[in-house]
Amino acid sequence: AEAANLPALTEAQKNKLRHLSVVTLAAKIKCIPYSVLLEQLQLKNVRQLEDLVIEAVYADVLRGSLDQRNQRLEVDYSIGRDIRREELSTITRTLQEWCQGCEVVLSGIEEQVSRANQHKEQQLALKQQIESEVANLKKTIKVTTAAAAAATSQDPEQHLTELREPAPGTNQRQASKKTSKAKGLRGSAKIWSKSN
Repeated sequence: AEAANLPALTEAQKNKLRHLSVVTLAAKIKCIPYSVLLEQLQLKNVRQLEDLVIEAVYADVLRGSLDQRNQRLEVDYSIGRDIRREELSTITRTLQEWCQGCEVVLSGIEEQVSRANQHKEQQLALKQQIESEVANLKKTIKVTTAAAAAATSQDPEQHLTELREPAPGTNQRQASKKTSKAKGLRGSAKIWSKSN
């Protein structure tokens, strides 16, 4: 509108303005048709448009890909532009929604932490209960063994060891039976090898 009052733009300045125009379009549309780009950037052919987009990608103004089959630019990322006054309400609304989402996530995390703490307390209480039951059972076993030892007039510790260990003669008999069986098997193996 004020082109007459402003100095003429160089080709580099025009390209810079075109890059910024692509960024403005990318903020609104993620898949921009070539026809829209050609009209907005005032370019004559698709070759110039593709060269301009490739320059913008190398300048890290935007990231995306050119879909030549469907004649469109697919934008993944673009730099930000200066904020206009009319965009402030949208930005405020977006930030409020983000804050509300953060509060929801935070309350969910606090709920999970309280559940985990309750579970931990329950497990500790259960562990203490089991440990006390085990201690009571040990005391009961000691008392009953002491009473049984007193009835047979033996030392309680000696009575406990007798209950734990079998009589010495039974182990020796079983061990000798096992060795004799093993010897018989070995002897038969020798006979078998000689007959072959």
